[in-house]
Amino acid sequence: MLKQRSIQKELLDADDIPEADLYQNLKELNTINKLLGGYGITFSALNKVCKKNQSYTLVDIGCGGGHTLKQIDNWAKKNNQKVTLYGIDIKSVCIQYAKKNAPQLGFICDDYKNTFLHLPQANIIHACLFCHHLQEDELIKLIQFCLRNKATLIINDLERNPFAYYAIKILARLFSKSYLVKNDAPLSVARGFKTHEWHLILEKAGAKQYSVTKKWAFRHEILVHAT
Repeated sequence: MLKQRSIQKELLDADDIPEADLYQNLKELNTINKLLGGYGITFSALNKVCKKNQSYTLVDIGCGGGHTLKQIDNWAKKNNQKVTLYGIDIKSVCIQYAKKNAPQLGFICDDYKNTFLHLPQANIIHACLFCHHLQEDELIKLIQFCLRNKATLIINDLERNPFAYYAIKILARLFSKSYLVKNDAPLSVARGFKTHEWHLILEKAGAKQYSVTKKWAFRHEILVHAT
């Protein structure tokens, strides 16, 4: 079970999701991240990357409803870090939600590949629960995209694990009101990567300075440093 990564597309990747259904999905994903400590992985990575008295421009790609960016904003204020924050997402309905959810932050509706056209000063690219949506070749291109633009890449994503798969499947059935979450939560795990697969992908992308760390609960923290 789960020896091979699933290539089945998630419902969330469709272009015609009703607004109310998408909003419910975004709210529930925020709750899951809070309850399972998902945001803590991002904070752990930022503590390793950001130095005191230096300024950074961070872009959260595939930012969804802006919940992760709000958490990063709180982290920056609490730790007195100088980080200017932006979110970018290709779905206009997500950006509309994000602007209401976090009006103090900057949001752009576009493909992440155009990040540096909008924000040439960006030096941290953050991807939370984004990479499992990509095919391996797309993921390699994302890493190379960051290396080429001399931006540090932070990845916070799921480990493909049978226990995590069945646990989230049961929890979603019991507690979720979103058909998107019920379908996509276990599928997201099935589309995740194992540790050795991350190392292979990073090597194929030509990354030289990176780390892959397993985190609770069944996640990976990946840092790819700009050189």
